[in-house]
Parts: sequence; structure tokens; C-alpha cells
Amino acid sequence: MRLRVQIPRVKPERMKRPEVCPKEGCQGKHFKPHQKNCDKPLQDTEYDRVNVERWKCLRCGETFRVYPEGVSGAQRSDRLKGANVLLYVLGLSYGGVGDFMSGLRYPVGKTTVYRDVQATGEKVRNLRQAWLRGQKVRIVGGDPTHVRCGGEDVIVGVTVNAETGVTLDICILDNEKAESLTDWLQPMLERVGAHVLITDDADALKTAADQAGVHHQVCRQHVTPNLLAFIAKAADKVLKSPPPVPQGLEISVDQFLEDLMLLEWIMLGHPGHGDKLLEQLYMRYAAAPAPKKGRRASIWYRMRNHILHLWDNWRRLTCYRTLKHTEDLEVDETNNCSERAIGWAVKERYRTMRGYKRQRSILNVTGLTAWLRDQSPGYDMSLLFAS
Repeated sequence: MRLRVQIPRVKPERMKRPEVCPKEGCQGKHFKPHQKNCDKPLQDTEYDRVNVERWKCLRCGETFRVYPEGVSGAQRSDRLKGANVLLYVLGLSYGGVGDFMSGLRYPVGKTTVYRDVQATGEKVRNLRQAWLRGQKVRIVGGDPTHVRCGGEDVIVGVTVNAETGVTLDICILDNEKAESLTDWLQPMLERVGAHVLITDDADALKTAADQAGVHHQVCRQHVTPNLLAFIAKAADKVLKSPPPVPQGLEISVDQFLEDLMLLEWIMLGHPGHGDKLLEQLYMRYAAAPAPKKGRRASIWYRMRNHILHLWDNWRRLTCYRTLKHTEDLEVDETNNCSERAIGWAVKERYRTMRGYKRQRSILNVTGLTAWLRDQSPGYDMSLLFAS
């Protein structure tokens, strides 16, 4: 993973004047200097001490410290905290970050690194929610994935802007049933004013899209390979040892092979009259008998089901084409945007781990990784440590 970001810097000469009294319930906005020169020891790569100021609130009389840019009330500078966070996101373990920093003569315990990462992850989640308030997204991609947490399987839902690839939100799902997926997707789609949803071929996701009232594009890559694999195996089986045609099904082996070729052409070409062709194909195999209990389905019955599935979902598979012609809207035929977001934000960091211990950590780490990945080169991480 490559993250072209800037870790915070310490600037002793930049002292921000207070705007609101930090005392709870005061909200005072008028202050006077109380002490200009306060020496503060600091752990940093460049400064071992900095000057801080004390100010007094004219409303409540409270005095408080004001720190230079890159410095807080903590013993360590934001620069060291930012280095800890960046090293962890790039793949080092909490202990590994501690070892690396100790090698640079800035020793830090793995628990401290953990706290830095979690605190920054919490800040990022708040920043993302604030950022989302003003977003309008026409096309949303969504996909659930799985990670281990405390020895159990946890479902993580990821939504992205399918036009830009920017992550919209990452959350924990109860299950992958239609009701849970609808509760996850519908508020996000309404929040950003989405017009189209792109997902995989799961029936529960189709229900969620219909409940949300948006156009639904099913990822071709979740349908095409399975169908082409069936066509190849079916053709090979029929050519080597043609199975008997069941009673009530008026079709020859040659016709079956022609139908396989037609089905492949429909799947790959997405012709405008594909639904009509699928309807004709289905009628040809509709009488194929279902298998008896404990018996394997015949090749005729499997052909029937593949055709029926494609016919039922034709408008979802060709949504990209319909919207291109009717609304001049470019919609991707695949859900690669969501797959990429999951790969970089969730799986890339997770593959070097033994799992999470808290669900909160899942959200903090994946949300932080996604946020840094989505920023433009040179993004200043100081925003993540500002109080």
C-alpha cells in the first residue's frame, strides 16, 4: 500500500490564539494573556522543549494553556504520534512500530501505539460523518466482507462512490439477510441522494435495492464466470456422453448445443432483445423435471435454472446500458470499486493480523486506512491530531 501523506510537524513559532474557553459550560470568547513563557519538555525528532502560553478567560476566570502547532498536552509531539499511526497502517504490528521507533531512539510501548491508532481512527470517523453531510453521490457501490474478531466471524459493510472510488462509510452488520442489508444501505442511499446501486448477485442485496427505490446494477463478474463454466461443462458432457432427454421435453442434443452457444452470446454481448431471447429459451426448457429428493439435478433442469436466473435479473445486469441510453449516465458493469475499497481498506492491513479483539477496532483501523488512502498526495495528517 502506498500512502503519500505528510505527518504532522512541530512549529514552535505558530501559537493559535484561543477562540472559546475550554471550561465546560463557559463558552467565553474574551481572554487576556496570563503567562507568556512556559517551558514544556517534549519528545520529538527536532525539539526537546517548546514554549507554551497561558491565557485567562475574562468570563469565568479559568486559566489554560495554549500550545504551538504540532504540540498538545501530551509528552510526545503530534509528529511522533503521526509516525506511529502511519507505520501501523502501512503494515507493522503495534509491537513492530514500537521496535522501529526505539531503533530511532524514540522508544514507545505497543500499548501507546495502539492508543494512538485508535484515537486517530475515532477522529477519522467523526471527520467522515461531517464530510458526508455535504456529499451528493449519483452511483453507490456496496459490498459486505468478513473478518475475524474475538474468534468470531464479523460482517463488515463497505459503501463507496462508484464514480470516484472514494469510501463513503464502513460499518458492522448483524448478518447478511435482506432486512439487515436494507437497514445498512437505505439510509446511506437516501443521505447522498443516490440514483444507482451497484452490488454483487446476492438476492438480499436485490431486495435492499428495491426497498430503497434505486436502479440496481448487478456486477457482471459475479454472474458471467459461473454461467460460462456451466456452459463449458455442459457442452463437454453432452458431446462425450449425451444424457437421455426426459419425457415432456422436446429437444435434441444438437438443439441443446445451439442453445448453449446462444446463451453464451447473450451473456457476453448483452443484446438489446436479450430478455426476449431468454424468454424463448426458458419456454424450451420449462418442462424439465426437478430432481427427486437426494438425486442430482439433470443437465436439462440446470439449464432451465440458469436461463431463468438470467432472465429474472436481466434488467439488473443491463442497468448500465439502459441508463446510458435513457439518461446518458455512465454506470460500471462491475462492482470493482467496492472490491478495491475492501481490498485496500479492509483486507490489505488485515492479512498480516491474527484478527481483531474489538469491533470498535475494526471500524477505527479500516476507517483510518480508507481515509488516508482516499486523500490526495501530500495530505497533511495534522488535521487528525488537532484538538
